[in-house]
Amino acid sequence: MRRRPSEFRRPVRRRLFSNLLWWPLCAVAVLLFIYILSKGSQIESRPALSRRSYRHERIMEGLNVTEEMLNPNSVARQLSDQVSLAKAFVVIAKESNNLQFAWELSAQIRNSQILLSNAAIRRAPLTVGESEASIRDMAILLYQAQQFHYDSATMIMRLKAKIQGLEEQMSSVNEKSSKYGQIAAEEVPKSLYCLGVRLTTEWFRDSSLQRKFKERKQMDMKLKDNNLYHFCVFSDNILATSVVVNSTALSSRSPEKVVFHLVTDEINYSAMKAWFSMNSFCGVTVEVQKFEDFTWLNASYVPVLKQLQDSETQNYYFSGSNVDARTPIKFRNPKYLSMLNHLRFYIPEVFPELKKVVFLDDDIVVQKDLSGLFSLDLNGNVNGAVETCMETFHRYHKYLNYSHPLIRAHFDPDACGWAFGMNVFDLVEWRKRNVTGIYHYWQEKNVDRTLWKLGTLPPGLLTFYGLTQPLDPSWHVLGLGYTNVDHQLIEKGAVLHFNGNSKPWLKIGIEKYKPLWEKYVDYSHPLLQSCNFH
Repeated sequence: MRRRPSEFRRPVRRRLFSNLLWWPLCAVAVLLFIYILSKGSQIESRPALSRRSYRHERIMEGLNVTEEMLNPNSVARQLSDQVSLAKAFVVIAKESNNLQFAWELSAQIRNSQILLSNAAIRRAPLTVGESEASIRDMAILLYQAQQFHYDSATMIMRLKAKIQGLEEQMSSVNEKSSKYGQIAAEEVPKSLYCLGVRLTTEWFRDSSLQRKFKERKQMDMKLKDNNLYHFCVFSDNILATSVVVNSTALSSRSPEKVVFHLVTDEINYSAMKAWFSMNSFCGVTVEVQKFEDFTWLNASYVPVLKQLQDSETQNYYFSGSNVDARTPIKFRNPKYLSMLNHLRFYIPEVFPELKKVVFLDDDIVVQKDLSGLFSLDLNGNVNGAVETCMETFHRYHKYLNYSHPLIRAHFDPDACGWAFGMNVFDLVEWRKRNVTGIYHYWQEKNVDRTLWKLGTLPPGLLTFYGLTQPLDPSWHVLGLGYTNVDHQLIEKGAVLHFNGNSKPWLKIGIEKYKPLWEKYVDYSHPLLQSCNFH
């Protein structure tokens, strides 16, 4: 084999010497680095340890946890864990109808709790000797519970089944509560029915009432005077309407300038005329009509009347059989097809000579002078109303079906909703813009109830879209018939609205708000006393 030239040979000795020198230097550097780090960590760790121990003590103090309870070998901790597990087994045993075993577990739980309580009183840890018997007896019972298949998996499954059963019960109770609440809200109290019957009897018995009513109607030119304050109420509730008129009169600075136009149905027409003929309200003028006398109100002109003649619509609203079980009962209330409810969309036809009207629901109370409403500038709009969109619930998308292309194409889903119940209507603008025709258009489009389901507010939102002037919220305070209302809002409110099922004349009315309504009822009136109003 040929040897390499001398210049290519490895310098073995020189490299060996350099390696021997390099490794000790590296070791010294590493040791020095470790030493410096350890010194630094000791310096930094001291305050951290003190902070950690201080924090630990504060947590222990706040939770009232003793050192014994934190000790894994603690007798008290073992006994406490047994009690917690035994309590769970007691529930499962009762669910399984094993009452004897549940009683035994409960007795042993009491024994263990007495031991723990005595130890806490004397502030000394439990000893093995005094707790050994209790721990052993409890362990035997817990073992028996496992033999009864009361293991964790079984417990979880049974608890899940129990929770599901409770949820189903709660759902059923809520449904029944909604159903019975709706029925209670729709009922006519015996006292109101009695008042209607007695007033009707008085009307036909006492000819002076009829004569007084005719004379007042013929002589009173105030009914067409646009310089006065005209209010309209459409209702079949005599007492509620009386409260609206009475509260408005008592709150008005000039009651002699107030004119009320009341419209009711054939059944309550005589009773309503009798009540407002025999009672005076501080000089307020009151007109009573029935909608059956309006010749223009017929099925060829009014879509709601046309729908009432449809068999499918009648079955939906009036039939006891619930074809679509998913539809809540409140959507199947016949009052939503009542002409008294929809007459608000025909105010220009009802009062052809008037230029401005304030519409009031029959479940309101007036506690401020409302003459200022007639001087409000609606800025060319038709409807003056208080907006209710302080929360997202009262925006358009909560009332209308935005899956329908017609709704989606014409209306902003986040547009602000507003309330019926106290509305200022400019009838001149109404006629000019043919607002009733807009209402007819949307009502005919909703024959199959795909645009909305409930009430007059959804078609009102469509009809007056872009034609509504927001009013100051103090003009109209809502919610007294279903929720808590801020006391300051009630004090400042001009009109208080008992919207909701809990009307103040019903037993289900909210008790704390009833006095706001009842103070305008004269319970000393002979007819009210005879009908047991109190």
